Amino acid sequence: MDNQPKTLKLKHKNLFLSENPVLRYLAFSALYMAQGIPEGITYFAIPAWLAMNNKTPIEIASFVAVIGIPWSFKILIAPLMDRFTILSMGRKRPWVIFGQLGLIVSFLSIGFVQDPLNNLNGLMIAGFFISFFGAFQDVATDGMAIDIIPINQQARANGLMWGFKIIGSSLALVIGTSLINKLGLTTAISSLSIAVAIIILVPICFRERPNEKLFPWTKGEASQESREAQLKTWGQIFKNLLRVIILPSTIFMGMASVINGAMYGLIDTFLPIFTIQELGWTNTSFSQVYSITTIIGVFFGMFVGGALIDFFGDKKMLIIYLTATLILITALALLPNLWGNDKIIFGFILFYYLFYTFICIGMFAACMKLCWQTVAATQFTLFMALNNMGRAAGSGLLGTFKELMSWEYVLLCTALSPLLTIVFIKLINFKKQREAIDTFSNKTKMTF
Repeated sequence: MDNQPKTLKLKHKNLFLSENPVLRYLAFSALYMAQGIPEGITYFAIPAWLAMNNKTPIEIASFVAVIGIPWSFKILIAPLMDRFTILSMGRKRPWVIFGQLGLIVSFLSIGFVQDPLNNLNGLMIAGFFISFFGAFQDVATDGMAIDIIPINQQARANGLMWGFKIIGSSLALVIGTSLINKLGLTTAISSLSIAVAIIILVPICFRERPNEKLFPWTKGEASQESREAQLKTWGQIFKNLLRVIILPSTIFMGMASVINGAMYGLIDTFLPIFTIQELGWTNTSFSQVYSITTIIGVFFGMFVGGALIDFFGDKKMLIIYLTATLILITALALLPNLWGNDKIIFGFILFYYLFYTFICIGMFAACMKLCWQTVAATQFTLFMALNNMGRAAGSGLLGTFKELMSWEYVLLCTALSPLLTIVFIKLINFKKQREAIDTFSNKTKMTF
């Protein structure tokens, strides 16, 4: 009889994210997959569908740019999450649940836009709200990850999280494209929204730390760790945020994030337009190639990318990945006579998304290392918001670039992004950043 309560307690303990590494990896991977499914539709399936229906590069780029805007505003959401929460349910878990609910409703809404091919404004508005709640859920999930995942597991966790986001995006693209072509946009979205809805069970069922409430009306209390980390006034949040964002390494990473994001936006918008309207592919062909190549990239990213960063270090591997991407984009720009070879284009997409996955894992892990836990959600979100500002700008610029120059020069302009990102990554000093953050933490504890 004496052993029974201990056994039950142990099983119960294993359902807390802070106590169970495997559960952490699975839970955060599922939450990132929930973000990837709507992104696969809005960023890739719909632009490819528009390209197939002879919409201009300007129109398609405008749609992608508009749906990217909410991701740039994440910095306005993060302080709200750092300041307010139902602390007895966890610092970020209540916000994750709310964001996931919004994502489900907004994703369903895009299927009800009337005559979307001739109503791009309606399509943009629906896409805007999907991105808004996707960004909302992303901020809460990232904040919870920084709070819960130990530093020595963050690179590996980022590999899994980003990997499952790309898997969700890739599967949504290939399945969604097939459903759009056969059954129409409304049926396609409704079918995929089921998967997004199921994933809400993750934040509902699993708590951050022991003794916290599962729901507001159940028994439980805030953990000591959450109480110590929670800031109680806006003044504390902005004062502490200002301390850390004026550090040189924070500034350098912010610049790197904007410039690197511009590359993502340019290439992601370039590929469906270029392959369909320039090379004569169908949207089905594009979706299949994108899905195959990104899943291969994800596989290596999850099992190789994070491990390489853990072993060799964020900075060194990021520079290697960015250099490889720079060479890849430049080579495609300088060899237009090979564009008619589908194998060459397939190889480009494959290696680009392989390096893209590695870069994302490295950037996320590096940004987390530069964060001060006290304002982690806000600081990390600042990095991601800057990245998404660059992405939205890059998407919008693609149409303008194409109006002014040929595809060769568009690619050469894009190649400047990884080059400039390397310059700023080289300037980052993780050791000095950590020493400064430790000093801030000690001063804060003395104040209390």
